[in-house]
Amino acid sequence: MKPQALIDLLREFTAAKLGLKRRHEAAARRVGTYDFNNTYQYVIAREESHLDWLCRAIRDLGAEPPADAAALPEPAGGKGADAQATVLADDARMVQAFLDRWQGPAGQVTDSRQKLMLRIILGEMLEQKRFFDQAVAGRLDLLGRRTGPNEASGSVLATRWVE
Repeated sequence: MKPQALIDLLREFTAAKLGLKRRHEAAARRVGTYDFNNTYQYVIAREESHLDWLCRAIRDLGAEPPADAAALPEPAGGKGADAQATVLADDARMVQAFLDRWQGPAGQVTDSRQKLMLRIILGEMLEQKRFFDQAVAGRLDLLGRRTGPNEASGSVLATRWVE
């Protein structure tokens, strides 16, 4: 793969990944169940790492990362378990669509460093899809099991602080 083709691929991948991260941030404001929201926080933190890696890789190749993200639909409105399940199912589908779109092109990268980075990102995204699928199925132990005897009650606020 020629250097410019690699830069173009990484820039397009980064824009798509940034769009997905923004979608997950919006979804986290709609999904209030503690275990599901904590999963979104974990996913978003990993996406921030992925975007950092991608931006560094693009800069190392002498280019600038994209400023704009790929546009994705806002999470569905509503409240309650059904609305949360819809948001989670939509995110599972979007992550799968990302994987379907990028696994082939990532496999064609010839630079071993960049290929490994993309493979790690896509592997972690496969785990994220599994989290979303399990949340839709009602599993609460996505990031581990509770050590205490009590279930979490209440929900996470959509806005945690005001600046």
